[in-house]
Amino acid sequence: MPRREPANSSSSALRFAAFTAVFLSCALLAFAAADGAWLRNVPARDHEKTNPYHDQQDAVEAGHRVFEDHCAPCHGNDAQGTSAKRPSLRSQRIQNDATEGDLHWLIFNGNLRKGMPSWAKLGDAQIWQVITYLKSLKISVDAKESSSTTRTDN
Repeated sequence: MPRREPANSSSSALRFAAFTAVFLSCALLAFAAADGAWLRNVPARDHEKTNPYHDQQDAVEAGHRVFEDHCAPCHGNDAQGTSAKRPSLRSQRIQNDATEGDLHWLIFNGNLRKGMPSWAKLGDAQIWQVITYLKSLKISVDAKESSSTTRTDN
């Protein structure tokens, strides 16, 4: 049997440095995805879409009902979020940075890497109603997501 040479300290240090670099790269990628990176993925045509129910009170009410049935289990009854992976929808990013078209794109396509399923099965009318409801909410200082700190995305 061939003899194995004991690992020297420089090769161990090199493996540790490589592992650390890979780990930090993954952490940075996760942070980049968590900071609203999905907004950069929205195609221009979707970003510019307009909500046919914008500011319509009956759509706010209908959207609230759809939200309660499909969104509240993850984002909370008050849309304040339930965890970093299930963020507040009362954040600066959702309320001001994202257009209604951006939100439509996200709800329609989802972001499975971050735990957000596609809700395309709801159909455009209900998706737009949910967006109308979401945009009717106020930004909350108690949001589980802060626009000045780590952002999670969905």
